[in-house]
Formats: sequence, structure tokens, C-alpha cells
Amino acid sequence: EECGVIESVKAAADLYAPVSGEIVAANTALGDAPESVNQDPYAAWMFRIRPSDPAELVGLLDAAAYEKIADAEKR
Repeated sequence: EECGVIESVKAAADLYAPVSGEIVAANTALGDAPESVNQDPYAAWMFRIRPSDPAELVGLLDAAAYEKIADAEKR
């Protein structure tokens, strides 16, 4: 489900939550420094979600698996 919007100079795109659940916190500091997501994406979290179905977490990639896929697509 859509949970936000990512904007750039040229475009805007919907941001989708990786699992269903309740948003329990939002990183309001990103409003003043959105570039921090590009500078350190692991530290600049956007929101914290309490999953409504923990079984949905099983299909998510960890950072190493995601990087492997991204590297393969660059070739």
C-alpha cells in the first residue's frame, strides 16, 4: 500500500510499504534534510512499521541480497 511520496526535481513517485501494518513512527528530520537518505540510507530511516502479519517479513531481502541483485542489473 502507498505510504508516502518520493519527490525529485523532475518527478514524484509513490513509496510503498514493504509489509502491511501500522506506522508507529516517522522520521520527521527528513523534512529538513531529505538528502540524508541518499547520503546514508541505512541511518536515514523513513518510518517504523509494526507488521500486522509477521509472515510477510520472510520474503524481504537483507542488504547483501539486495546489493547482489542491484549489481547484477548494472551489468
